[in-house]
Amino acid sequence: MRTLSTAALLCGVVAMSTSACLQNPASTGGDSAGGLNGAVKGGSAVGDKEVTILGAFGGDEEKLFTESLKKFQERSGITVKYVGDQDFATTIKSKASSGDSPDIGLFPQPGGLLEMAAQGKIQPIDSYLDYDKLNSSLVPGFMDASRYKGRVYGAPMRMAVKSIIWYPKAAYTAGGYDKAPATVQDVYTVADQIKAKGIAPWCIAWNSDQATGWVGTDWLEEYVLRMYGPEVYDRWTSHKIPFNDPRIVKALDELGKIYKAPGMVYGGNKAVLSTKFGLAMTPAFSNPPRCMLHRQGNFATTFYPKNVQADLDNQVGTYPFPAFAGGYKGKPILGGGDLAALFNGTDPDAKKVMEFLSSDAFGAEWARAGGWLSPHKTFDMKNYPDETTRNVATMATTADVFRFDGSDLMPKEVGSGTFWTGMVDWVNGTKSSQQVADAIEQSWPQR
Repeated sequence: MRTLSTAALLCGVVAMSTSACLQNPASTGGDSAGGLNGAVKGGSAVGDKEVTILGAFGGDEEKLFTESLKKFQERSGITVKYVGDQDFATTIKSKASSGDSPDIGLFPQPGGLLEMAAQGKIQPIDSYLDYDKLNSSLVPGFMDASRYKGRVYGAPMRMAVKSIIWYPKAAYTAGGYDKAPATVQDVYTVADQIKAKGIAPWCIAWNSDQATGWVGTDWLEEYVLRMYGPEVYDRWTSHKIPFNDPRIVKALDELGKIYKAPGMVYGGNKAVLSTKFGLAMTPAFSNPPRCMLHRQGNFATTFYPKNVQADLDNQVGTYPFPAFAGGYKGKPILGGGDLAALFNGTDPDAKKVMEFLSSDAFGAEWARAGGWLSPHKTFDMKNYPDETTRNVATMATTADVFRFDGSDLMPKEVGSGTFWTGMVDWVNGTKSSQQVADAIEQSWPQR
């Protein structure tokens, strides 16, 4: 779930390589967290050839994560002891506060990481990794999510891509619809063509029980990023501009061209809220399809029917959520990921594990099994099990800039609170775009 971010101080940039504020912070002589220039002292005993890691991976993900570390352990002589915790956000804060932190923490959202960086509990990565080398191999902008006061505290080790439009391949191809629309407005045209054939263009479902609304936050973030670019996006998610800034309201109104237009969404907005989010695309695989377009992250395929999953390349097609005509001219990608953070800045073994986790050599075994994407442009894509996954990875590696899910960067009260409920009010029609944005702005905590 979404975690509290008290220090999301992101530079407004277009690309990491073109902005002075994103140069290697070590070259500027800045201090590390808490004003210290030395090593943070958390984790287990130094030099014991054991490195402890706490993360949120469980089940099959835990097995694949540990499998991806086996060769490294054999080669290095370091034993990695991983503990998975589904309540990671609470547990890591408790352990760090009590002096019982692991050597390394794997954060699924940047908020808690930034909070601990502000408390001086995490080692800045430029003090033990080759910052410039890492920066050059990553999808541009990925490290911005864990930047606090100019320094980066989290090393990306897994990526999620959210800016994907999925479609049923055979039916979509037979319909002759555009497979590479250049703009959002071109997608609107495709939707009109689909609707003209008696099919609802969009497959959309939000229901996630108490978390209903998070799918809607992703949609608004997608529009803000494309209409106004990463600089405005960063200022919005860090509350440098208010949530009800006219540009945000305009983006929400623009989104209404999909959600509010009659016949655009399968089942209408009542079905959007009552249908489980994982079942959104299911009607697209009926014969004939009842809807066609599905905007969701790379994990969406895990909810598709088994026969579709078994033949993914032939069953589904993809293209990136395109640019907005008249908006940001670059190619941004919205996503998420897991960030590795070092709590034991005095242990050379922990640093070696961090170096491996943050490299393009990590994750081949996991990638081949499916369900994992590397944040590195230099990762060998032959490791991915199908062309569909390779296409999704390419969307990210060829993007101009990556931006982390905005609600993950906002305070918990907003990101997994009023933002979720506000989007429900909006799609229900009980509040206008302006009223929703005003209510969320009023809920923003004063700190």
